[in-house]
Amino acid sequence: MEKGNSGFSEAGLRRLREVLARHVESGKIPGLVALVSRGEETHVEAIGTMRHDGGAPMRRDTIFRMASTSKPVAMAAAMVLLDECRLRLDDPVDSWLPELADRRVLTRVDSPLDDTVPARRPITVRDLLTSTFGLGIDLTALSFPIMAAVFERGVFTQGAEPAPEPDEWMRRLGTLPLMRQPGEHWQYHISHDVLGVLVARVTGQPFETFLRERILDPLGMQDTGFHVPVGKIDRLPPSYAPDPQTGQFIVWDEAASGQYSRPPAFQSGGGGLVSTVDDYHAYFRMLLNGGMHGNQRILSRPAVELMTTNRLTPEQQATRNALARNNIHVSHGQGLHGGWGFGMAVRTYRGDYAPIGQFGWDGGTGTTTYADPHNQLTGTLLTQVGMTTPDSARLIHDFWTTLYQAIDD
Repeated sequence: MEKGNSGFSEAGLRRLREVLARHVESGKIPGLVALVSRGEETHVEAIGTMRHDGGAPMRRDTIFRMASTSKPVAMAAAMVLLDECRLRLDDPVDSWLPELADRRVLTRVDSPLDDTVPARRPITVRDLLTSTFGLGIDLTALSFPIMAAVFERGVFTQGAEPAPEPDEWMRRLGTLPLMRQPGEHWQYHISHDVLGVLVARVTGQPFETFLRERILDPLGMQDTGFHVPVGKIDRLPPSYAPDPQTGQFIVWDEAASGQYSRPPAFQSGGGGLVSTVDDYHAYFRMLLNGGMHGNQRILSRPAVELMTTNRLTPEQQATRNALARNNIHVSHGQGLHGGWGFGMAVRTYRGDYAPIGQFGWDGGTGTTTYADPHNQLTGTLLTQVGMTTPDSARLIHDFWTTLYQAIDD
């Protein structure tokens, strides 16, 4: 690509390619696709193969399971409803989600499920947007009764088995007490799946239909959705979850016969999207441009600012920091960013090569995507290796460390 005067150095991009290639050559990462952009300059690397035992080469248009990297994109549907005043930040959600009315809250997070007190107030739209509605995946609570119930009832399956259709999923969620009082603690993931149901009920459309009409189609994100159509399935690699002990490649999800080969019963805003580097680049450029895509407004500037700046109180922030710091052995060091906006992490302190204000997120299938307003930079790196071993997390760290060194001005 031509060198822009506000882009990357040739030597820096060469080094980035060498670092990425080294991970593929190690045998731990079959293949990857990366897209980095700064100003008017865009640079793409596609390295390795679709399968761990060879097969077709990775291409720029290879489709990946985005896992939790779905969160920043899926969040945009709710932001459209805020912009249109069809949702308000501090409205209780009871009228749309009666399953979440009159909540009971565990006396302590490790209490039996029947040891509860009444919720002090209703759950609001804001609680869902900030992941503070009272229930979530808590890595520090995996041995407690509430987490066992979340897994047993299929509220969170880690993709091991498909979730039921939205009304049944909400019914199951409604049988659980909250872990924390609404608005009290930042807790991961479940709120994003609830938001998808909320959007569908407010709009009277399936979540994906509204997301496509208002976000995906206007941005030209033709390869993004909750499954891969038969005509594109050859562009989807298998997804691997390597054995944590041996590192041996274990297929977590095949392509043609897998769970992404047909429309799911539950469209998961928390982790269900498939996409490509170019589609994600279009989305994160729109965020960097304050909600504009070319001459078309997708989201209002204030909506983008709400999403991409820290929304946590100091108390919530302290909990999130502790969670990230004390679970490095589980997350392989992903998640040490500080703050959280709506649907994504926001860096609130300088902890590595990325500056304060960078926003985005990572996915357990080996995906990462962030944008950086200070440097007008975006980066997306997609692999098909899940974080059951540290390998894809280390690749992601090396990608960002090297990318920031390639800035040349």
